[in-house]
Amino acid sequence: MPSLVICNVTSRETRVALLENRLITELFIERKSEQGIVGNIYKGTVSKVLPGMQVAFVDIGLKKAGFLYVSDIDSANDPNQMANYLDSGEESDSPMENQMEHDQSHLQGHGHIEDMLQEGQQIMVQVSKDPMGTKGPRITSYITLPGRYLVYMPTVNQVGVSRRIADDAEKKRLRDMLVELRKNGSGYIVRTAAEGKESQDLSQDIAFLDKLWTSIKNYYESAPAPSVVYQDLNLIHRSMRDLFTGDVTNVIIDDVEEYQNAVAFCKSYLPEIADRIELYDQKEPIFDKYGLEIEIERALGRKVWLKSGGYIIIDQTEALTAIDVNTGKFVGKRDQEETILKTNLEAVQEIVYQLRLRNIGGLIIIDFIDMERQESKDKVYFALEQALKSDRSRTNILKISELGLVEMTRKRSRESLSRIQTTTCPYCEGRGSIKSNTTVLYEVYREIMRMARELGDKREIVCTVAPGVADLMFEDESSHLDHLERELDIRVIVKTDYTQHQERFLVEMVD
Repeated sequence: MPSLVICNVTSRETRVALLENRLITELFIERKSEQGIVGNIYKGTVSKVLPGMQVAFVDIGLKKAGFLYVSDIDSANDPNQMANYLDSGEESDSPMENQMEHDQSHLQGHGHIEDMLQEGQQIMVQVSKDPMGTKGPRITSYITLPGRYLVYMPTVNQVGVSRRIADDAEKKRLRDMLVELRKNGSGYIVRTAAEGKESQDLSQDIAFLDKLWTSIKNYYESAPAPSVVYQDLNLIHRSMRDLFTGDVTNVIIDDVEEYQNAVAFCKSYLPEIADRIELYDQKEPIFDKYGLEIEIERALGRKVWLKSGGYIIIDQTEALTAIDVNTGKFVGKRDQEETILKTNLEAVQEIVYQLRLRNIGGLIIIDFIDMERQESKDKVYFALEQALKSDRSRTNILKISELGLVEMTRKRSRESLSRIQTTTCPYCEGRGSIKSNTTVLYEVYREIMRMARELGDKREIVCTVAPGVADLMFEDESSHLDHLERELDIRVIVKTDYTQHQERFLVEMVD
């Protein structure tokens, strides 16, 4: 499956797209004003310890303090703790994401945070999740340094192999090779890019990462707190380090300066791919050339149509993402079960594609169309399992429930595409819907009736409403307004405010 990495560079924003079979499957965006900090290492100061939550807040010099769970503290330098992260010796190999995320289930067996950290204590931490919404960055004291073929874990004594290397014999070969090469007490994860590589390739990575870790430690000793002691590579360089597997044939960059920097970087650190970097110099924008802008726009929509005529609905909330599958215009040819199964199977491919493209993480609920036969459910579940194997982020899925629901989680360390590209609608305030003109009109009538009781001798009321509500009052509801005036013995003056929010109105008595 040949792949391309397409890089679009402007003065304020860099976008990197991974294309598989000519389709954009992953999109990374880095803006000058909002640069990601995942992978950065800081010298921080513990600002608050919360024993009740088993979490500490660490000042690392950013607007929001980083939050550090007790399970992310390498206080005892216990190598066995690393087993929690490795998933039986395998890592997620997710690009530009920290390999050491795990959930709260790993809290069992850890000590108490108040015994490990004290306020004012200085500590080395690494960002594992960018700030999201109102939350500050998630941090860990388990340091990981990604190289081309290896991820170096200087504080633990473990060796793991990427779960995306399918061949067991190759896994064993790489693991045995690394056990011989590594220094005592050092931990490594073999990345997917190492598949088929020899001892010399891994030893060069080990030497580079060891030198990098030594420089980080030396700088940390003299650095003030809080401060950054190591910054990860920029987006394009990270893309070449993390995305450039055997499937990727070329990296295409549309900016001369970034192209030259990329070539120089690769000649120094990744010489085997330096000749596969191309400069795009055509007049047509590079994302237009490859049809990416249309796909990105489509990825911001709530409804995604399937080729058969069915569709899926994607709703993202703060806590979870709900995905609903519908047959839509697809009616099938034979029986209902066959129609439903075909729609669900087609939806599986589109859902996995959209999860990767939109970078949707956290808890995900998929509502497949109800299937009667267990055989059909098994086919859909198996198809979902297979489709998720191409996903670089770690996923965990549960069996289809009796209600046709699939619960799954997907690793998240950066904002989703919609959160980067969109903002909350100031009109509906994120609800996605607003009150109808009729609903607002009846609210106006109720307010008029309340005010009429307080008018005294003054019997005039002024209503300022939005244009749609005013049109309704003058047309379809004009007879009721006349009836209201006679019943309450008042005069209602209606004013139209073309700047008024449809749900807002003002009812006041005339002085």
